[in-house]
Amino acid sequence: MKIVSVAVSKKKGTRKKIVKEALLIQDHGIEGDAHAGPWHRQVSFLAAESIEKARRQGLEVTFGDFAENIATSGIAWEEVPLGAQLRLGDSVLVEVTQIGKECHNRCAIYYMAGDCIMPKEGIFARVLEGGTIRPGDMIRIEGGP
Repeated sequence: MKIVSVAVSKKKGTRKKIVKEALLIQDHGIEGDAHAGPWHRQVSFLAAESIEKARRQGLEVTFGDFAENIATSGIAWEEVPLGAQLRLGDSVLVEVTQIGKECHNRCAIYYMAGDCIMPKEGIFARVLEGGTIRPGDMIRIEGGP
């Protein structure tokens, strides 16, 4: 289980830009990201396998296109329960707070990418312990329900 991509954006509802590393701030989220702040969806995750599945269905998409902060490999997010705590790299600890999300209407991502898989396949977390993450960092499940 590892991080394969890290991405941020200044505005909500837009594709995110790939970065080489990101600083996660306790009880805030990723520094400089539009979704950071004092709420339960500070950081978003999506499996690289889900992005690859969208490609096989004919969508021209890549990391960040579904507005995910962190793309991962080797994790079946649908099997990770609410409250699970994940160690990202050596220092960051996050807690899963939401699985999927409700989309009230088709967002900009849907129109740009041709679909939006975050509502069905993405998860959200809050930052319990901050630090820097990079692609290639390992992910470990450390606690939770």
